Amino acid sequence: QVQLVESGGGLVQPGGSLRLSCAASGTIFSINTMDWYRQAPGKQRELVARITSGGRTNYRDSVKGRFTISRDNAKNTVYLQMNSLKPEDTAVYYCHTKYVLNDYWGQGTQVTVSS
Repeated sequence: QVQLVESGGGLVQPGGSLRLSCAASGTIFSINTMDWYRQAPGKQRELVARITSGGRTNYRDSVKGRFTISRDNAKNTVYLQMNSLKPEDTAVYYCHTKYVLNDYWGQGTQVTVSS
């Protein structure tokens, strides 16, 4: 059974930084593409960043230059470093992966950017 557990969310002022972590178990982590999604109140869930098993990364335009996704295969963990945070980044952030044709999601971690 694949499990994803996020941590690191919280309340931060505009311009601040947070680092989210997602610890994976029950899968061969090193072969998985890992994603961070977010969902703001009243909006659809959207892909924020993706990292492949080979380390290739993709970002949605609104976070390019501010967010960095990375992975540590020895720790089965994927990270999302978020800098220069804006109020519009406020959302629940979810870790996601596909394994053996199934989708797996973490429970989510709340990020609130407010003064």
